[in-house]
Amino acid sequence: MLIGEVARRSGVSSRMLRHYDTLGLVRPTGRTVGGYREYAARDIRRIFHVESLRSLGLSLRQIGRALEDPAFAPATLVGDLIRRTEDRLRRERELLDRLRAVDASAPEGWPDVLGIIELLRGLDSASAARRQQAVLAPADDVPLPTDLLAGAVLAEADPNVAGALRWALARAGGDGVASLAPGMTSADVDVRRRAVRAIAGFAGAEATALLTAALGDPDPAVRRHAALASATRGETAAVPTLVTMVVEGTNDVEAAELLGALSRDAGHADRIMSALTAELAAPTADSAVRIRLTQAFAEMPPALAKDVLRRLADDEDRAVALIAAALAGVLEDRLSAEA
Repeated sequence: MLIGEVARRSGVSSRMLRHYDTLGLVRPTGRTVGGYREYAARDIRRIFHVESLRSLGLSLRQIGRALEDPAFAPATLVGDLIRRTEDRLRRERELLDRLRAVDASAPEGWPDVLGIIELLRGLDSASAARRQQAVLAPADDVPLPTDLLAGAVLAEADPNVAGALRWALARAGGDGVASLAPGMTSADVDVRRRAVRAIAGFAGAEATALLTAALGDPDPAVRRHAALASATRGETAAVPTLVTMVVEGTNDVEAAELLGALSRDAGHADRIMSALTAELAAPTADSAVRIRLTQAFAEMPPALAKDVLRRLADDEDRAVALIAAALAGVLEDRLSAEA
């Protein structure tokens, strides 16, 4: 078969076939009387072998070695190709993310594009100080894309940089809550923790709904952040988690204060008092737990808490009794002053 026919049937150009011949990669078996290349069936098969290996990303030199060396082991070369391809895909994904970030900022001119690129480079830095600087001192008059900032918030492990990013996101405008929302359902617990802290900084019904939903998260830290933030908004669904925080001694003072604030609504006060009283009577409540619960009662409405504290003033645990007596006196003085 002559070179033109081979090119037509194989899809490999005549020029490339001549190049293969020059390299010794695919040499035609014979020549016609006129000197034209004539390919046999085995030559055609070799052409297809070469093209198959080229499709994997092998260079022509690597292909020649693979086809000529009987001892050639493909595993190492294929593994190297996999790593190179993965690296290329990573770079392509990074480029795509940058292009999307630029597009989301709706740039009005090249200065805006260059400003966003500079921010992206700063956020990609291995230096936490450089990342923080990129957030706090962006290029003049360059709008910060909400999606970009939200993505950085969910990925940032350094607490100082994360705080700067949350601040920038809150100031950026746009729908920051919607950009953060996917982080609340991430399989990565660290991402969920970052998301709930960031969403706590936003007002509005959408943020409140996400925080309330996070009260059922399997991670205690996510539940605690959600409870503190949602209770500040008057959400009584946070009560069980806040009571647990008092019992466990995690942000217990803040949790007790929020329970007290929620209990100012008469419709919720009895429920909160009952929850604290039940924990006080629990057989697992040691002295430290009972002291924290006693202190929490002082945050409740005085009219409801004074009787509980009076009873606790006679508690067998002297530390509990002393604290309860002191707090009961404070509440009685407060009630007398209000009378």
